[in-house]
Amino acid sequence: MPNETRIRLGFPVKVLGAAGLRSHDSRRWQNQPHLSVSLVYLRDIFLYLKRREIQFYRMAGQLAPYLTHPDLPAFHGQLEECSTELAAIGDMARQQRVRLTLHPGFYVQLSHPDPDLAGRSSLELTAATALLDGMGLDAASVIVVHVGGGHDNVPAALDRFARTANLLPDGVRRRLVLENGDRQFSLRDVLWVHRRTGIPVVLDTLHHRCHNPDAIPQLDALKIALATWPDDTSPKIHVSSPRTAVRTLFRDGKARVQMPLAHQHSDFLHPFEVIDLLQAAVSAKLRSFDVMLEAKAKDVALLRLREQIGRYAPHLARHIH
Repeated sequence: MPNETRIRLGFPVKVLGAAGLRSHDSRRWQNQPHLSVSLVYLRDIFLYLKRREIQFYRMAGQLAPYLTHPDLPAFHGQLEECSTELAAIGDMARQQRVRLTLHPGFYVQLSHPDPDLAGRSSLELTAATALLDGMGLDAASVIVVHVGGGHDNVPAALDRFARTANLLPDGVRRRLVLENGDRQFSLRDVLWVHRRTGIPVVLDTLHHRCHNPDAIPQLDALKIALATWPDDTSPKIHVSSPRTAVRTLFRDGKARVQMPLAHQHSDFLHPFEVIDLLQAAVSAKLRSFDVMLEAKAKDVALLRLREQIGRYAPHLARHIH
């Protein structure tokens, strides 16, 4: 059916379902890590994705190690040094129809009040864009960012983010998508940024449950977020379940019980909550979208959820790939 809602499941970075697969070259700078090594690892991950019929994957943010480090100029030329390998890995992704995305670390904060730190964030995003461009990836390969810290003034932080984002090169800004936060920067806040920058919104469902001052129902939040995306680019959202298990930590020979926090990701997804969300989207005939599953069990959590959907909601399974 041409207007049928289709939902693609993906997972981030680490592969746990097969031994020996590394997401990137994580060696320290003294050992001369390199993008070329990361791309070999990535090729092996692609082969695993093909076997498991997974077509959505978030690459490691440090695929090119120390690429922008100001004190390590020897690493700055990795994209040019690996131009052929980058193009080849991009071809492989297209052949397998794998959507690739990036999510840089917390240190990328376009909203930071220190102009130097905000400038470093802009440099990181420009480098990430050059990496995706080097692979020849289309607009679906987005870079997910957060607003950053509120620094005791959320409206000012939002304004700084919007102004800094609008100063980015067009090619960089077109790659950016903005995620709502779990303590600050609600859906309403990131929509404010969207209206001023055109940056699409990635709904994080767990963050929305943790920080939803406007009491927007989850399905309505999903509709709102999907509407911020261009018609020719499949939207993506983040889905996770809160950790509920108690952990025992040992320090200095003493055991300490750590209670679970609502914003922490669990190892696996709560199958019925996810099924309810996806069924609601299908029943509402929403546009097709992709779901990044942010569970600590990574690909194993995705495979288990896919199996549970087939078992408990077989009517939904044909919408999932």
